[in-house]
Amino acid sequence: MKTSNRRKFIITTAALATGAAASALPLTSMANKYPVVHHVFFWLKNPGSIDDRDKLVAGVKTLSKIETIRELRVGVVASTEKRDVVDNSWAVSELMFFSDLAGQAVYQTHPIHLEFIKNCSHLWEKVIVYDAVDA
Repeated sequence: MKTSNRRKFIITTAALATGAAASALPLTSMANKYPVVHHVFFWLKNPGSIDDRDKLVAGVKTLSKIETIRELRVGVVASTEKRDVVDNSWAVSELMFFSDLAGQAVYQTHPIHLEFIKNCSHLWEKVIVYDAVDA
């Protein structure tokens, strides 16, 4: 093998190895990063009201200011394929991640959370909460 070809081979191999290692890093660094999950589904009193849905979404987003919430995702129903196992009867979903159960407990009694309930509870008819920890 010529010296220039060997150099190209070494440089290319090193670049590929670095790229592979970097792409795998997020997978391993995310493992158990936020092991407590708090998932809430809201059903609106006025299910067809986009205005009410948007007000609730805005209200949920205010919860991101609570310091123990590590990540907050707010969603609305996706237009996915109709299947027996899919429940799309809700209007807004809130998915939160916490570092630990103590952080989730702080969230429950936090003034911002209580203010959200005070300001937005008139919008929903039903709420279901699913809390989980990594298995």
